[in-house]
Amino acid sequence: MPELPEVEVVRRGLARWVRGRNIDAAEVLDPRSVRRHAPGPDDLRANLEGARVLDVVRRGKFLWMPLVEAGDDSGAVPPFALMAHLGMSGQLLMEDPALPDEKHLKIRLTLSPATDTDGSPMPTELRFVDQRIFGGMFLADLEPTPDGAPGGLSETGMPLLPSEAAHIARDPLDPAFSFDEFYRRLRSRRTGIKRALLDQGLISGVGNIYADEALWSAKIHFARPTDTMRRADALRLVEAARDVMTRALAAGGTSFDSLYVNVNGASGYFARSLNAYGREGEPCLRCAEAGRTTLIRRDSFMNRSSYSCPVCQPRPRNGRW
Repeated sequence: MPELPEVEVVRRGLARWVRGRNIDAAEVLDPRSVRRHAPGPDDLRANLEGARVLDVVRRGKFLWMPLVEAGDDSGAVPPFALMAHLGMSGQLLMEDPALPDEKHLKIRLTLSPATDTDGSPMPTELRFVDQRIFGGMFLADLEPTPDGAPGGLSETGMPLLPSEAAHIARDPLDPAFSFDEFYRRLRSRRTGIKRALLDQGLISGVGNIYADEALWSAKIHFARPTDTMRRADALRLVEAARDVMTRALAAGGTSFDSLYVNVNGASGYFARSLNAYGREGEPCLRCAEAGRTTLIRRDSFMNRSSYSCPVCQPRPRNGRW
């Protein structure tokens, strides 16, 4: 599943190619990809055609595009947004209509003509491709954010949020993220720190890959109890998560197969820079710098895997630190 940096790469691409353009036509090729839009495909199409995309916003792994009627320059609050969730294999691709349809094309939006900064014409089709059909698109009402801050990362910073994303906490890359609030809620939990990192209601966007990378960087074992986390340790962990995701974002994300690509169909390269995730049996790079020979280990975790260094990240004894 794509994680926060991958989704942010997609958001930035969409903001460049889609923001400000009208949706001239909408086509649903597979109703399963709009199953979360209760009124059905025809209603979705009717609401999209003739709308203008004001912005592209991301909160955690959720993406949405606030919509107004084409030609409406009143500055009125947009009533609803088109939400997109990539699921396990969803892709949002900008394509020229002359190109053949992808094998797993589910939704096609035809956009009004526009030119890039160099004067070249932009592609006019936004295609939602989804092999495993866990993702989808649907319309959602927008409501004011409880704290008055922007709903998520965007170009306009509108303080609006779809109700479907209201349960999603802010992520470490969000300027409105509050460490104090995060730490207060973290200390009230009685669970392991990695479970807490994966709780999207506590801190969003940190998936399995970046949780392992942040924990390795902060020298914290994944099973450390949250109620033993000192403020300095928690701050070091959040800063590590922010750093690893910022570096992943600069590399275009982490791609292990052809399913994750950006809006131009290109894969990310951060997998080449991973220190822990997926490196079972390989030397811990930090230990190697210190002259030690320590191999990264893999542990079963929540039907997945956790990768850590047994020396840099010692396991808590008797469940305590």
